[in-house]
Amino acid sequence: MTVYERRALGGKARSMDVPNSAKGNRRPLPGEHGFRFIPGIYHNLPDTMRRIPFPGNANGVWDNLVSPPEMSFARAGGREDIRLPIPQHTGDPARLTKDDIARALTALLDTATSIPAHEVAYFVNRALVFLTSCDERRDDDWESTPWWKFVRAEQMSKDYQRILAIGVTRNIVATKAEVASTRTVGSLGEAFVFNALGRGADGPPDRILNAPTNEAWIDPWVTHLKSLGVTFRIGWTVRELAYGGGRITKTVVENPDGKREDVVADHYVQAMPVEHARKTWSRELKAADPQLARCDKLETDWMTGIQFYLTERPGTVEGHFNCIDSPWSLTGIAQAAHWKGRDFPAEYGDGTAVDCLSVDISEWDKPGMLYGKTAKQCTRDEVAREVWAQLKASLNDTGKTVLSDAKLHSWFLDPGVDGIGGPNPTNEDELLIHPVGTLHNRPSADTKIPNLYLAGDYVSVDIDLATMEGANAAARQAVNALLDRVGSDHKRCEVTPMYRAPEIEGLRRHDRLRYRLGLPNVLDLG
Repeated sequence: MTVYERRALGGKARSMDVPNSAKGNRRPLPGEHGFRFIPGIYHNLPDTMRRIPFPGNANGVWDNLVSPPEMSFARAGGREDIRLPIPQHTGDPARLTKDDIARALTALLDTATSIPAHEVAYFVNRALVFLTSCDERRDDDWESTPWWKFVRAEQMSKDYQRILAIGVTRNIVATKAEVASTRTVGSLGEAFVFNALGRGADGPPDRILNAPTNEAWIDPWVTHLKSLGVTFRIGWTVRELAYGGGRITKTVVENPDGKREDVVADHYVQAMPVEHARKTWSRELKAADPQLARCDKLETDWMTGIQFYLTERPGTVEGHFNCIDSPWSLTGIAQAAHWKGRDFPAEYGDGTAVDCLSVDISEWDKPGMLYGKTAKQCTRDEVAREVWAQLKASLNDTGKTVLSDAKLHSWFLDPGVDGIGGPNPTNEDELLIHPVGTLHNRPSADTKIPNLYLAGDYVSVDIDLATMEGANAAARQAVNALLDRVGSDHKRCEVTPMYRAPEIEGLRRHDRLRYRLGLPNVLDLG
């Protein structure tokens, strides 16, 4: 098997070196497209990680997963942050002072009184309606209903909108509540609730790697695959899947020198993001399999990371935080505390940076605080200053200096973003988003082309979300389809579906009857 990769192995999941940041015998500072998040609802990806050898680990790379003890919703405007424990976490307990406890209680009581009781009751009712809805209602009614409309966010209080409507979608599905499919948000919300209850989970609800992604996962994976005979060609870009006679006849690739070459194989597995894959499909190829043509309707958006390197550990929570009041919908995590086997200043950079604050920017099309411009309209320097200002507005607003300008060492913005601040900003690593109707435009791994298989995060799998788990499940389905097509007797890949609580199935069967009779869910109050 030969793998052609246009840029670097690991794609959006990889970590990368910050140029010119290393001094002495240290490694460069670790940068990334965005921080890794591997929740317990994942099963297929963790299974793969267990089978990737790692020195000293009985369970391979999977043993490099650690669970933070807490997370928070960081409020702005002088309101205390909502600090929440993570059930079944595997890390050390969160370090709490009396001040931390007092602040946490203040935040919870403030939130409890700011969202009216009738709004809370309504949200709970909507959650129960979705939980007990049959698959047909989910695939039809709820797939065509935006989450914002489903929970009636427009009619509710500001805190209801920010915490229950927007905050939930940003944390769980990294998408916009105003347009996101209720089926997508609800399905993932349901999975996380059962995960928190310890049901049908591979591990705790929140897990991260205990080192930069390439060190903890990607590099060992590449080493393992090479030992199995896989050949990697880095810097080769797929330009076209040539179609003729009902088959893929060749792949046209561009080598690192910019010259085009033809690659001929028996079978082709295309594991590329949809915005890049569909550029390689001709009109004839899409006509041969209409599901490829429907991929033109799939939408992508910008969600890109920036890292801030600090000369002292920040006083953030020991886990992910969501700045739910920030104009650019920021989420982040201070990473060094979770890299127990790493002495950050001794191993990375110039010896003065002690932590990496990794932040995802989810909103690139709304004005910021400092310049009144969108992230796409800002230069790279302006993006860094704007994000830093928004972080301080959320984390420093109650009298506690979590982030200090004097302690900011440097920053690194994903190099996949280019041309921002100019007329034609581009992003090499966009994210598939899930507005209503997306479900019906996602293709299967098995195409009507007898030697073509799809294995990207846009492929239709049980987890209705663009994730590493979805890409992994799609790859398993692609392999199974190939084995079926050639009549192989090799063992098929196991594809684990999302957990379904057995005690809810009776309610779903009852709802299926009501749905087929044209009746609403029995709990639906409208």
